[in-house]
Amino acid sequence: MFPNKDTARYELERANTLNPGPWTAHSQNVASAAKRIAQACGTLDGDKAFVLGLLHDIGRRTGIAAAWHMIDGYDYAMSKGWDEVARVCLTHSFPVKDIDADIGKKDITQAQYDFIRKYLSEIEYDDYDKLIILCDALADANGFCILEKRFIDTTRRYGIYPFSVDRWNKTYEYKAYFEQRIGKSVYALLPNIAECIYR
Repeated sequence: MFPNKDTARYELERANTLNPGPWTAHSQNVASAAKRIAQACGTLDGDKAFVLGLLHDIGRRTGIAAAWHMIDGYDYAMSKGWDEVARVCLTHSFPVKDIDADIGKKDITQAQYDFIRKYLSEIEYDDYDKLIILCDALADANGFCILEKRFIDTTRRYGIYPFSVDRWNKTYEYKAYFEQRIGKSVYALLPNIAECIYR
């Protein structure tokens, strides 16, 4: 089972009433970027990419959280029968497919930590995982942005870790992967992206 766009929009609007914040505008921009890139690829479902982008952070609906938002989003989506949404709720935070390469606070139980570790170790990222990871870095609450802008923003908020550059490099790898697929820069698909330089 997979939610349609109207259901996904409803879920995000409802989540925003529970925990208002810039994360919902970010999610809308991730969704828009994901749909544009998916459609340009020609082999991916733009509506599916849009829904995954819209709901990738749905675990934030219950409040401010770090790693908790991933597992809470996963659990919430699974309770709805949305296994593909649940998957990106976990994978979107891991350009490097390793829970120990996460920049957020580990505000989860040991059992949840072990579950995420095992989950990541047993899957191979598909195109939608890679796309949402990339688009999560191409969008903030104000619109689209270049990767460097987003990387600096998150580093200023969370700090520098031994694996920070590995995370950046993996995201650049996903960018190159989709650019090879579409035959041009992903930035060319994102309107007004140059405005990120001035904000």
